[in-house]
Amino acid sequence: MSKIQILSPQLANQIAAGEVVERPSSVLKELCENSLDAGATRIDVEIEQGGIKLIKVRDDGCGIPEGQLPLALSRHATSKITHLEDLESVSTLGFRGEALASIASVSRLAMTSNNGPVGGWKAVSEGRDMQVRLEPAPHPPGTSVEVRDLFFNTPARRKFLRTENTEYKRIDDGLKKLALSRMDVSFSLKHNQKVQFNLRAARSQLEQEKRVADLCGPVFMEQALLVDNNRTGIRLWGWIGLPTFSRSQADLQYFFVNGRSIRDKVVSHAVRQAYQDVLYHGRHPAFVLFLEILPSEVDVNVHPTKHEVRFRDSGSIHSFVASTLKKALATDRPQDHLSGGALEDNPAEDYRQQAQMSNDQSMLPLASNSSHNYRPSWPQAASLSINETIAGVQNLYSLGMEGSEEAIGEIPPLGFAIAQLKGVFILAENTHGLIIIDMHAAHERIIYERMKKAFDHEGLVSQPLLVPESLAVSQREADRVDMHQSVFTQLGFNVQRAGLESIIVREIPAILRGSQVEGLLRDVLSDLLEYGSSARIRNHINDILSTMACHGSVRANRKLTIPEMNALLRDMEITERSGQCNHGRPTWSQLSLEELDKLFLRGR
Repeated sequence: MSKIQILSPQLANQIAAGEVVERPSSVLKELCENSLDAGATRIDVEIEQGGIKLIKVRDDGCGIPEGQLPLALSRHATSKITHLEDLESVSTLGFRGEALASIASVSRLAMTSNNGPVGGWKAVSEGRDMQVRLEPAPHPPGTSVEVRDLFFNTPARRKFLRTENTEYKRIDDGLKKLALSRMDVSFSLKHNQKVQFNLRAARSQLEQEKRVADLCGPVFMEQALLVDNNRTGIRLWGWIGLPTFSRSQADLQYFFVNGRSIRDKVVSHAVRQAYQDVLYHGRHPAFVLFLEILPSEVDVNVHPTKHEVRFRDSGSIHSFVASTLKKALATDRPQDHLSGGALEDNPAEDYRQQAQMSNDQSMLPLASNSSHNYRPSWPQAASLSINETIAGVQNLYSLGMEGSEEAIGEIPPLGFAIAQLKGVFILAENTHGLIIIDMHAAHERIIYERMKKAFDHEGLVSQPLLVPESLAVSQREADRVDMHQSVFTQLGFNVQRAGLESIIVREIPAILRGSQVEGLLRDVLSDLLEYGSSARIRNHINDILSTMACHGSVRANRKLTIPEMNALLRDMEITERSGQCNHGRPTWSQLSLEELDKLFLRGR
């Protein structure tokens, strides 16, 4: 072996650059984060050849005094932290003090800055000897950094760069993340002298929605729900895509913690849990979400690129994110996407005639007191068992609608049924045009939601095992059984610690009889270790209820009368998550009059 020696500053910086400077997009990220930390309200970016030849970032921030310019290019130099305690409450994006020195060691770097009303100075470093040359240069208040010929002196690194188009796409994606993270800052991007985008600062909700639409596509905003939930010391806000606006890949998922774009397994798991009951299998949700939390409650110093964070109370964060998103998805109704309107004429008589014609032709008997009130009187699920709930809903559809005679003066969101197509779809007319409903999918969701409510009201009935089952687990997993006894009890389990590395199962929920309980419990313990909480047991119960609801809902080719169809529409309007069936498929779709006109070339 060679003798131990101290590395030269240039080599040490180039090694550090391997952590910070992977490609042009990582250079841009570091420079833009410095601009944001400097209080910039506008950041202009110019690149050439995908950033390999040139990356130039110009801002209107506070600037750097002349005497500190050479120091800014030194390793371990920063204005953002002073003491070790500062790392416990980091409120800036860049704080390691290595980025500029690392970038300068593998490129030709020039930094021009002005922190006063006039003048300006330029610091130049070309990577070979790490010497900084300082000279006067005119510049408006703020800072410009030019990075040319990236990796010119490290050809082994340069050959691993991709094509110009690939490197540009990474820069474009990175700058979009920054533009989403700071809506109050203007951003522009030029590539090879061509303007790619120019975003104005967005402060109002309308301006913010426009920026999200510009960066994520207008279709996302058309299919997104606004989320905003506050709790002491924490806030989650942003936009989440409807379950029907899902993606084949997780390519439209942006999550920011205190303005920092991050990837976190706790957050990802919480989002998946929120969408589990409504998302089609194999699909990925789309979202742009912002978590605001006290800096002392999150550790951002766990990865050199600062893409990952560690929450001090990950279980609380998981629960907050999952419950917020789940509530937003549950309260979404068809009427949230369709505005009702008053009827132009008097539709009550026409509707009565339609209903009467349907009654005359119906293959199913209708109740003698059936009327045309469009909101039926459903059985109260909370006072019925699960099986009674299924039977009650089925019976109500077979009898038609019940209730007192009531005049109709307004069109409900999903309108009124006009026909049944091929025994599968219900066609309805509302103020906007034509509504098409998959009757089995819609009915399946209605029964499923009523069964869940009935199940929650009844509570979980436990069933003792004839022979208690002993499981060998790790000590940490056994500790979790002691810590979360209330969770298992609430879910109908009697699980006790039997030894240092063993537990014993004495009772299980009756509805899980015949299930692979051992595997389920091991997965739950794994979740408790990883995320501090678990919804696996409840999800497994919901899967069983979903299957029962699927078998208990109206099947294809069953003839429905007009009142029966309208009863289904009205219940969709008051049922949580009625826009998707239990498997995540859409239950209804709207064809507006404008869309119908286009189909038939009307008005041309």
